[in-house]
Amino acid sequence: MGTDAGVVSARGGGGGAIPTAPARPGNAVNLTRRASLSAAASLLDYAVKAGVSLVITPILLSGLGRTLYGVWEMLGRLVGYMSAADGRPTEALRLVISQQQAADPEANRRSVGAALVVWLVLLPLVVVVGAALIWLAPALTHAPPQSRGDVRLTCALLVASFLLGGLAAIPESVLRGMNLGYKRMGLQAGLSILAGGLAAWAVHQGLGLAGIGGSQIVRALIIGICFWLLVRKYVPWFSIARPSRAAIKGLLSMSVWLSVGELVAKLLLASDVLILGAVVSPAAVTTFVLTGYAARTGLGIFVFTAGAAMPGLGGVLGQQQFERAGQIRRELLTLTWLFVTLVGATILVWNRSFLSLWVGAPNYAGPWVDLLIVLIVAQTAFIRTDSYIIDAALRPKGRVLIGAITAVATLALGITLTHAFGIIGLCAGMLAGRAIQSVSYPLLVRSCLNHQKRHTAAGAAALRLVLVTALLFAGASLLGRELQAASWPLWLGAVAISVALFGSLALLLGPTGATRRALVSRLRGMVAGVRPSPRP
Repeated sequence: MGTDAGVVSARGGGGGAIPTAPARPGNAVNLTRRASLSAAASLLDYAVKAGVSLVITPILLSGLGRTLYGVWEMLGRLVGYMSAADGRPTEALRLVISQQQAADPEANRRSVGAALVVWLVLLPLVVVVGAALIWLAPALTHAPPQSRGDVRLTCALLVASFLLGGLAAIPESVLRGMNLGYKRMGLQAGLSILAGGLAAWAVHQGLGLAGIGGSQIVRALIIGICFWLLVRKYVPWFSIARPSRAAIKGLLSMSVWLSVGELVAKLLLASDVLILGAVVSPAAVTTFVLTGYAARTGLGIFVFTAGAAMPGLGGVLGQQQFERAGQIRRELLTLTWLFVTLVGATILVWNRSFLSLWVGAPNYAGPWVDLLIVLIVAQTAFIRTDSYIIDAALRPKGRVLIGAITAVATLALGITLTHAFGIIGLCAGMLAGRAIQSVSYPLLVRSCLNHQKRHTAAGAAALRLVLVTALLFAGASLLGRELQAASWPLWLGAVAISVALFGSLALLLGPTGATRRALVSRLRGMVAGVRPSPRP
């Protein structure tokens, strides 16, 4: 990726050059501290969201029943596909702002204006797609005949919530692009509690699916207002300036690739529920979703915390510090490995007990499905890490093209194997199809990092980590078939002990001594970054 006078070209985006700030040796911005605080904010928000979901899921399941709960999950995935139609201008804005954090404020304001123009230009397409989804929702979800009107109304409410969320994402993208995501600390957590309470109240009042959909509109409105106030307070330059034609063209070009990439990601990550509902039944969706709840929650924690580091990495790449970026990637991959290993092993031991205590043993799909879901989540975590780096380099084209090939293979395998083997076939198809990304994305990352040479011992070290994970997963899966926690206090204590045990074993058996010390040092730095700064 070549540069000229502080200008980085978004090669692969098909657009013009995107201005970034030149390197400043004396830059006082502490990237580690900001990334740590942003990660802490994201972790808090997601933890509260997961806790709310933990409380209200049994309420929704009891109030809606297994079939309509499966329909609700499918509606959420269907409306999620609309993010591929809105052009993803706010995501492009976040990436551009992250690379030009220290640029002329007027250039940043023009970028905000360009994002708004792109959103307005693509709004008619989003409305058409939303209308089509509303009309087709009952057929796509296999809803019972007596519930088709409610399903269409719920879908309409979710579409409206999506449109409001698109506007709310503009100030949020600026805040995150400036590496100030931690300023929202606690805000989204409170809103998640509010939305969960509204959803539970709606079900309790007998409002059904439509009531839950309405709670999402209230949440989107409040989020938009709150983020607007936050960005006005913490980003002094924030406002909207009339963009140049070149700025609109550059952002639109990147948005198109991000939009296609989003569609590919939805096909890969959200199609499992739709395939299962269409091939088997919405009730099977309920079993699958509940069995994978713990694994998806763990993945969500990882995605939010890893994503918080990306604005800082975007700044490093924007300054062409490829050696430093490569070191950050190696640390991220090792942290990813540690996270998926200890979380995955803990889930394999205690997920059956968790589901029995939470929603009842009949909603557990079995140990083989459990293992496959954990493997899919581990695979997804590594894919996400590299995709973040590719996007931070403003080069999404290669990622999107490979993702499209992967989506075709994954859907073909998923549908075929689901017909033959049900939920197990679906999981196996998803895991096998997405292996294409697992192989190709690291090659793309090397290109983004100026084709750095791989260290000689890297292959052997990676194989060692894989073997340690395989051994821990195998042992945990066998233990999970024998152990059963009879109460929540016993389960919580056992999970805490398991996390500590698996984490210690992974650190002891997996990384080399030097890598282990670097990893511990990075974790300490992240923890220190969250602590309040000493007063002068």
